[in-house]
This record gives sequence, structure tokens and C-alpha cells, in this order.
Amino acid sequence: MQLCTIYKCSKRADTFLYVEKADDFSKVPEELRKLIGIPKLFMTLDLDGRKKLGVAELEKVKNELLENGFYLQLPPPVKNLLDEHKELNGSL
Repeated sequence: MQLCTIYKCSKRADTFLYVEKADDFSKVPEELRKLIGIPKLFMTLDLDGRKKLGVAELEKVKNELLENGFYLQLPPPVKNLLDEHKELNGSL
């Protein structure tokens, strides 16, 4: 069983920090901890037996947890709706 605990980052919208053990941020670099603010408990999750996660790539999360002891999930890039509209209408 590969459990991880997920925290929502207080200073960064839609950013989540995954760690191997609840409340253990010892492997998260100090500079990163300053950037994300106070982590707020979001959930604990068993990664084994899952086929996918919501936004993050499951295998990448597992590998980062094993190699670094944490994984930082950043929000997807903001879409430029004007460019998307132009592309759909053949205006580009």
C-alpha cells in the first residue's frame, strides 16, 4: 500500500503538495515551503490500485514520492480563450 497525504497550498490557488507521511514536510525544501504557505490538509489517499488521479499523472506522483519524498501539483496553464476561439473559427 502506497499512502500519501495531500495538502492544499494556502499561497497558491489550485496547488497541492503530496507527501509520504501526514505532517512530515522534512523532505520539502525550505524555499518551496515558503512559497506555498501553510499547507492545509486535503486528504489521505492510497495510490495503489488506482488507475488515475484527477489532474496529476499517477506514475509521476508515485515516482516523485519515492525519489524526493514529495510531489507538487501545479494548476494547469491558463488557456487564452481568444486564441482558442480564433483557432476554432479559422482566424489564425
